[in-house]
Amino acid sequence: MAVGFEDERGAGRLLAVEDGAVVGFIAYFVLAAEPHALVAVHTIVEPGHEGRGIAGSLVKTFHGIAADEGVPVVPLCPYAASWAAHHPDQAPEAPAGVVAAAKAQLAGDSDLW
Repeated sequence: MAVGFEDERGAGRLLAVEDGAVVGFIAYFVLAAEPHALVAVHTIVEPGHEGRGIAGSLVKTFHGIAADEGVPVVPLCPYAASWAAHHPDQAPEAPAGVVAAAKAQLAGDSDLW
């Protein structure tokens, strides 16, 4: 069965779902300050599902959601940042001020992590 993706915005999770089970996710938040951004904090693939490209597909889907919404992605997650560095055509760099605002929001609210 193919992996599908579900955006649970209220919970701050982009889920990778296969056969009804969550096999991975990106934990994220929406930057409160204008211009808004989607901020990836952590990427997880569940044990037994690694090595199948799920993490990369999650990050690619996350960037697609942001593009559809017309907002940048701030990849504070090391995996998401590495993926973005290897795919600059699909993952444009967020403006420095947006990155700084995302880091400040995360530092000020431990519930975002």
